[in-house]
Amino acid sequence: MADRPQGSGMPEKGTPEYDWLYGSQSQSPSSDATRQVPAQGADRPDETRVMPVARREARGAGGSGGQPPRGTRPAATAPPPRPKKRRWRPRLRLGLIPLVLLLIVVYLAGVPLWFWTKIDKVDAEPGGDRPADQPGTNYLIVGSDKADDLSDEQRKALQTGPRGGTNTDTIIVLHTGSGGRTMMSIPRDTLTEVPGHGTQMINAAFAIDGAPLLVASVEKLTGIHIDHYVELGFGSVINTVDAFGGVEICPKQDMVDPMARLDIKKGCQEVDGLTALAYSRSRHVTALSDLDRVARQREVISALGSEAKTPWTFLNPVRYWKINEAASGAIRVDQGMNPFDLGRFALAMTGESQTCTMPNLSAPSDPNRIIADPDRAPALFEAIIADETVPKAACTPTGRARS
Repeated sequence: MADRPQGSGMPEKGTPEYDWLYGSQSQSPSSDATRQVPAQGADRPDETRVMPVARREARGAGGSGGQPPRGTRPAATAPPPRPKKRRWRPRLRLGLIPLVLLLIVVYLAGVPLWFWTKIDKVDAEPGGDRPADQPGTNYLIVGSDKADDLSDEQRKALQTGPRGGTNTDTIIVLHTGSGGRTMMSIPRDTLTEVPGHGTQMINAAFAIDGAPLLVASVEKLTGIHIDHYVELGFGSVINTVDAFGGVEICPKQDMVDPMARLDIKKGCQEVDGLTALAYSRSRHVTALSDLDRVARQREVISALGSEAKTPWTFLNPVRYWKINEAASGAIRVDQGMNPFDLGRFALAMTGESQTCTMPNLSAPSDPNRIIADPDRAPALFEAIIADETVPKAACTPTGRARS
């Protein structure tokens, strides 16, 4: 006790209760591992803890930066399992479906609108007094023998000049409305009053003053107000039929007509554009001549309508393009027609229609000419004017009374 100054406050070395701090001389080195650190108490806030020293082997094995001892090989680890290969399956994202549908609609609407800009417009408005507007819609379809829409090869095959003539072989009134669709042919040899030019064959009106005088003559003959005018040339038949890949016709007899350049057998068959045109123009083979011809003209037009409404017309973009291109290159319409009117006309052409020829008789003054039957023709005209169903008795293929 003499060695320690009194009042210093320092614990005396060797005192048992402080051996944990200074170490004990009596303890062996091996006892360090069992040395315990007393729990920290409230009266010893600044005690120093001595952490045990980790073995190098354990630190090397468990530490992040340790190396295995020399001469030892690290234990092999199993490779991670390979992911299973997924089979490729085509998937169409739902977001693409509206886009595809939009592109289809744009194409179907845009192609006709584009070719609409290329269609020739003609002045078909007649002067003078005209029938008042009537229910339904009446189209005057005219097939001319103009050849300015033919290619050089087509002109050579038809043996026609560069422009052809100025006659019309086809005159058809197409009526659509609540009374149904009616397609009525007016034979070109029909004698009627041509306004300002006396009594002549009705096709002479077209040669004299084109569309306006022909419209006026048809209205004068029938009392039917013509709403729209559609003119088809030679090329329209040939190119449109070829664009469809051909149409089916059903001649009732063998037909050999050198003047029409036609040679076909009896029975239903697929024909190309040149043959379809010759079939619709032939008038020198059958007994009723022009009356049989107008029936064949309606047959070809109906065949085109049947082809046009098939789904393949709209599902095949190349076919759809060619059909619109062929139609626009050989069609003329009145200046008052718009794209929607032309669309309604196209739909009318593809629908089911009653087909007939204007009721007629041989002209008393000339057996080679005809006139409207004064007893039966008015019933057909009045049904169209009133947009009513046409009486079957008034609608026959040749216009002659049923026997």
